[in-house]
Formats: sequence, C-alpha cells, structure tokens
Amino acid sequence: MLNTVLVSVWVIISTLICAISAIIVSFLPRGGNGAHLVGRFWARSILWVSRAKVSVEGIDHIDPGAAYVYMANHQSMYDILALLGYLPVQFRWVAKKELFRIPIFGYSMARVGYISIDRSNRQSAIESLREAAQRIAQGVSVVVFPEGTRSSDGQIKPFKKGGFYLATDSGRPVVPVVIWGTRDVMPKGKLRIGPGPIVLSINRPIETGPYKNNREALIQVVGSAMRRDLERIRANQQ
Repeated sequence: MLNTVLVSVWVIISTLICAISAIIVSFLPRGGNGAHLVGRFWARSILWVSRAKVSVEGIDHIDPGAAYVYMANHQSMYDILALLGYLPVQFRWVAKKELFRIPIFGYSMARVGYISIDRSNRQSAIESLREAAQRIAQGVSVVVFPEGTRSSDGQIKPFKKGGFYLATDSGRPVVPVVIWGTRDVMPKGKLRIGPGPIVLSINRPIETGPYKNNREALIQVVGSAMRRDLERIRANQQ
C-alpha cells in the first residue's frame, strides 16, 4: 500500500513537471522529438519509483530511422510507460480524444503531435485515421493498441481494424510488440502498484503491401505472431 501511495504522488508531480516541459520544448525546431525524450524520462522515472525493471528484446529487428506502425498488446496502464520509456525510437501515439481534454497533459500531447481519435464519431475517426496514415507515409512512426482496450485476463483479445487501415494505407510495415509483466505490476481495474519484471519484445516487421486488399489476413498474421511470442515469454519466465 505504501508503494502505491509513493508512486501515485510521484506520478502527479512528474506528470505536471514533464507536461509543462514538453510544451516548452515543443516550440523548438523539431520540438516533437525533444518532447518525446521528455516523455521517455517521465515514463522511466515512474517505472523506477515503482521498482519495475524493464528488459527489451529484439531491438536488432528494427531500423531506428525507419517509420513503422508498432502494434502492442495491452494489459495495464504500465504498457504505456514501458513503450514510452524503452521502445528506442521516436514515435507518436494514436490516442482516444478524451485524453486530450486533460488539463496541461492533453495540451502537451497535441503540441507533441499525438493523433486524436474520436471513437464516438465514426466519420471523425475515419478522418483522423486518414490524417495519421498520411503522417506515417511521410516518415512518422506511431504506436497503437489494436485490441482497443486492456485485457482483463492477460490473453490477447480480438483486434480492431483501425490500426491496420493505418498500416495498409500508409504502406509502412507493422512491427508487433509484445509486453509481459505489466499486468502484475498494475492489474486492470485496481489501484495496487507493485514491483516486478517487465519484458518488451520487438518482433520482426511485417510488410503490409501484400495485404493491401486483405486486411483480415494481416490481422491474422500479426495476431498469430504476437500470441506465439507471448507464450514464449511466459514459458521463459516460469
């Protein structure tokens, strides 16, 4: 309980400081990249205070200078921290519109260049996805959670199609990213935060050109890769 209180206090303090810092840095040339580094410090600081140790696998599978659509499984709010803190590339989030309404934090997200999706408005969501696809085609990597929400049992749930439209419309490869351990650090629906190991596994990119007219097949390929990798990590951690 004490650990949860200490982490919660640090989250409030660090979020305020880093959100303001990100806004300031965003006004500089290529300020989005600088603000991303501020976000990386923010994420790593929270993980450190939480005593959550992250190990990264598969870094050699990606070209840090290339643009990808990273797709990660989602089990905990700590997935965001693990990705932001330890995915060793510049990227932008595709995030629900509600997050952009949070004072200071939401404004910093907009300044950095994160992409807002209005899930309650289909037409608005389609326009946002088109905008995101154009930005990806121009060389900006993004991270999406294709499940759309956190898994309650640790299994990878069926994927939403939005992220796959982004990938095929932009022509960029999909990089499946598997996260293990965050569910034990902070389970969905609970305020308890505890120490523990986290594994961030970066899989080989999957070219999207062959799936331009068959997104369902791409969904199956990406899902199979992620489920296999998750089982491998679980077996190695036992």
